[in-house]
Amino acid sequence: MLYWALTFFLVAVLAAILGFGGVAVAAAGIAKLLFFIFLVLFIVSLVAHAARRI
Repeated sequence: MLYWALTFFLVAVLAAILGFGGVAVAAAGIAKLLFFIFLVLFIVSLVAHAARRI
């Protein structure tokens, strides 16, 4: 999921450089959403792993 977030971020940067504002905003929004989903799943995974070790 982090790979897809990075991919959408790079698409957003490239679209912004080329002047496609709407595409850049949409791709950046998707990248931000995927990053936060990744972050939540990562924290849940860490907590579950720590709970299993106890």
